[in-house]
Amino acid sequence: MMMSDHRTVEAAIRAAAAAFEAAGLAYGHGTDNALDEAAWLVNHALGRSPARAPDYARALSDPERRAVQALVAQRIEGRRPAAYLTGRAWFAGVEFLCDERALVPRSPLAEFLLDDAFGLLPVDTDAPFRALDLCTGGGCIGITMALLWPRARIDASDLSRDALALAADNVARHAVGDRVRLLHGSLFEPVRGRYALIVSNPPYVDAQDLAGMPAEFGHEPPLGLGAGQDGLDLVLPMLAGAAEHLEEDGWLVVEVGNSAAALAGRVPGLALEWFAFAGGGHGVFAVSRASLLAFAERGGFARLDG
Repeated sequence: MMMSDHRTVEAAIRAAAAAFEAAGLAYGHGTDNALDEAAWLVNHALGRSPARAPDYARALSDPERRAVQALVAQRIEGRRPAAYLTGRAWFAGVEFLCDERALVPRSPLAEFLLDDAFGLLPVDTDAPFRALDLCTGGGCIGITMALLWPRARIDASDLSRDALALAADNVARHAVGDRVRLLHGSLFEPVRGRYALIVSNPPYVDAQDLAGMPAEFGHEPPLGLGAGQDGLDLVLPMLAGAAEHLEEDGWLVVEVGNSAAALAGRVPGLALEWFAFAGGGHGVFAVSRASLLAFAERGGFARLDG
């Protein structure tokens, strides 16, 4: 891949975007189009944060043009997500370290957290309370909760030790180690006590969607994506076990993406509240502890086991 004589930042971005379009790249790991992806990578190649607007009119030196060309070529030839090439990703406006040990942060749950949990928290966020980030991956949800709610104490759990090692790097980066505790184990196994809020972005991709994913998603850990034939291998046991770990007025909030319809069909009668997001995204529900207990009393979870 050659990009000849592109002497300004703007020209380099436009040339990279055209090359991405011609190569048929897939997006969805922080951007959703070729132009934004190109601006991200050109900024990074020039040593600027992708969170800053590019200096479009600035002339590029020969070494800078070569650096841009090399990074653009890596994106095209390797199909690696830009976040893995740069080692950085953003969630809720916060920068996180990012590599192949965990999924690239991307979730409408960022909007949920920034909007003060959509009013679901039964406590004053200025007072102490406990929250759980279940299936934390690189730690972005749990750390964001700690940054937004300074009085909260956060547990963040994951089955993957590699992901937890990345989460530990992010906890240290944001200096929240006194309030974010990382736990290793499957779902609620390592958890003790009750929480006002449990938030989870678990693996939820069903078998059909997983088989059809573009090459970019193949760089992410499979453990973080696939969840069985209908995408619910983790979500259903999470629903069955959550009430035991929620405070009396507590809520469970889970992203299930395209598996939302399958979930609704498996738990008819369970009062799931589905969110609409101003910034896009779908497939996120909330359910109260009271609703989970009522569903259990009617034998709803027992029927799932049958």
